[in-house]
Amino acid sequence: MEEHPKIYQMKLWATNEVRAKSKFWYFPRKLKKVKKSNYGQILDINEIFEKNPTTIKNYEIWLRYQSRTGYHNMYKEYLDTTLNGGVEQIYTVMASRHRVHPHSIQIVKTATILAKLYKRESTKHFYNSRIKFPLVFKKVRPPTRKLMTT
Repeated sequence: MEEHPKIYQMKLWATNEVRAKSKFWYFPRKLKKVKKSNYGQILDINEIFEKNPTTIKNYEIWLRYQSRTGYHNMYKEYLDTTLNGGVEQIYTVMASRHRVHPHSIQIVKTATILAKLYKRESTKHFYNSRIKFPLVFKKVRPPTRKLMTT
């Protein structure tokens, strides 16, 4: 063991601490040739919260995923109040559109982006400051079963 080993810091998304530790050891093993048995000790695992979770921010996310045909790189842009919400959108979109399981997705980089620097047309239409969304009305249901028709 080294007297003063290097400390690595990573931002990971996992469902629990065990999966977070497993994901953490995957990356240093591939990138820096660091093994758990040689250098191995995790100092701390923290959940990261947003400072201001009530404002909408624009996030850009670079990811790498494994499909049936090989590895692919991808860039996505999302609007959300938190980075965790944007990453959650990534997982749902990748599962629905590309049939990719969460364990096959590696998030390479995340960043906030200014709205004028959007690259994708699907998020550019949200850049309009006069955008209006429809008001959703709930259908009023009868309070008792007698008033319902069959």
